[in-house]
Amino acid sequence: MKRVLLGAVALAALSPAAMAEVVRFELTGPPRPAFEGQAFGAAGPYMEIRARATIALDPADPRNAVIADIDRAPRNAEGRVEATADVIILRPADLARGNGTLLVEPPNRGRRIVTQVLNDSSAAGTPRLEQAADAGNGWTFRQGMTLAWVGWQGDWTPGQGMKVQVPRITGITGPSREEFVFDNTTNPAIGQLTYPVADPASITLTVRARQEDQRQTPAGLAWRLLEGDRIEITRPAGFDAGAIYELTYTARDPLVLGMGFSAFRDVTAFLRRDGSDANPLAANGRSTVTATLGMGISQSGRFLRDYLHLGFNEDTRGRPVFDGLVAHIPGSRRTFMNTRWAQPGRNPSDHTDRLYAADQFPFTYATTTDPLTGARDGLLRRCRISNTCPRVFQTDSEFEFWGARGSLTYTDPAGRHVDLPPEVRGYMMTGHPHYAVAEAVANRNPMCQMPMNPLQAGAPTRALVAALEAWVREGAEPPASRVPMVAHGTLVPAAAYPAIPGMPRLTSWTPAPLLDTTKNPPVVIGSYPILFPRVDADGNAIGGLRTPVIEAPRATYTGWNPRSAGFGEGALCTNQGGVIPFAATRAERQAAGDPRPSLEERWPDQAAYVAAVRASAERLQGERLLLAEDARAIVAAAEAGTLARLAPR
Repeated sequence: MKRVLLGAVALAALSPAAMAEVVRFELTGPPRPAFEGQAFGAAGPYMEIRARATIALDPADPRNAVIADIDRAPRNAEGRVEATADVIILRPADLARGNGTLLVEPPNRGRRIVTQVLNDSSAAGTPRLEQAADAGNGWTFRQGMTLAWVGWQGDWTPGQGMKVQVPRITGITGPSREEFVFDNTTNPAIGQLTYPVADPASITLTVRARQEDQRQTPAGLAWRLLEGDRIEITRPAGFDAGAIYELTYTARDPLVLGMGFSAFRDVTAFLRRDGSDANPLAANGRSTVTATLGMGISQSGRFLRDYLHLGFNEDTRGRPVFDGLVAHIPGSRRTFMNTRWAQPGRNPSDHTDRLYAADQFPFTYATTTDPLTGARDGLLRRCRISNTCPRVFQTDSEFEFWGARGSLTYTDPAGRHVDLPPEVRGYMMTGHPHYAVAEAVANRNPMCQMPMNPLQAGAPTRALVAALEAWVREGAEPPASRVPMVAHGTLVPAAAYPAIPGMPRLTSWTPAPLLDTTKNPPVVIGSYPILFPRVDADGNAIGGLRTPVIEAPRATYTGWNPRSAGFGEGALCTNQGGVIPFAATRAERQAAGDPRPSLEERWPDQAAYVAAVRASAERLQGERLLLAEDARAIVAAAEAGTLARLAPR
């Protein structure tokens, strides 16, 4: 008889409703008060629970058979394949005071970051859960939500954060590839390999300045294997800090990394449905969870798109796992995960990782046909067949349209308009970089040509999560999609920016290649068209979710920012946007040759500016794209002169 363990003591057998895949749920320490015991309105104080959940999969189950190499993985005495995931839970100390919503984040490279978006928690405080300030504004907790994180990435991750331990298949060798962009001048530099080297004689190391350049093996380029599957690279003269070092080799002992999808599925299903004492969210013989939402950010947003595509929102009893999903800032990408020699940390961009298969067809939620291969597929195809599709919000920044092929989420692979399915909504945060924390302000980064775009997505994303929760629970129709579209004329082949002083020329962006992955390195054998947001006379995008900082602007905010000299000049600064403030006066504008009206030409006084911000905030609140508390905070920031988040002049 299988038992679920709480701590070191077997408390209860799996209940009939429990998921058989979770065979152990072990606390790694006693539950403890979170955030110094502060109370969050009606939900009261919260507690933190840390655990490890072990799943055991039947490789013959069709819902598991999609996992690459699971048929080759070592099995336990019952013929199942095991993996163990790290789990962290934040729940009301009194479960009866919660609202029944379980929000689960797949960690980004092992890091918990969803509260940076939804609670405006600081970058410094996010890893902690002890101090009162670590809760940020406490929005999710004031709603009574339970938050959980389930480790899913099974290879090494920077910082060694939350992860899942998956089986390794010994005795198999094959071609693997690593790419390093150090963005510094350290010499020699150290890189981490994903897999052990089977034969050092198989290693080939090359260098090039840009992705489009020929690979080179100049004098002075050398390597040395170190302990711990690390490699020391001696860097040759003549290449800058942003040079691309590519290493191909014969690897051994692949990991069954696709089990990260099943760990996320099965642990969430256990928390949602198990009624035994082993489930920290159960009371009186049943789980207290009444709605499940998932939210992944950047890498983990891409993970959720793949999770859907591979059919993992169906548990092994045929039931849906998540009622709603928020894929935040993934663009049209998925993950390089469910394959042999996978590397889920790879992030295809303009300057890095272009040749990793994390961005291949299908790109959008609707089923379309790939004109290059004839394949027909869509992200919702499998869950439609099993009737387990969740409601889905995809929320992208403007950067995704330059750096992550975002247009392919809203077109077919030939670049033609595609309607999103009825259970999907899309939103672009106009003018936003890929990611910024609540305390960000515009500043300089020597790697990028323009000052860094500081816009943070917390306020609109909170409103959208609230709308998704209402859609799931009450059937309340959510706000219509807010994205640039071909059909609206706001998604175009090239964005024509005005001649703004200080704005560099945009010459490079992330392409959408079709790869032949039978080669090592992969070879580009085709490409898909990508489109870009149309901009207004200020250089701000016309389409998307335009917050008051864009509708009553004091600057041009771009979703792109080129690299500076010395760092792969001209390629995109990965994940960054730029900002160029307006001139203060007409005279200043004219002296600079700036076509954008100055601040004094737009608003005769501060009161007029605040009125414009207020009108925008109130309209967005009425459209359920801002919460009332955030609309008030935005107006207050405008009154204080801090809304634009620009550095002092």
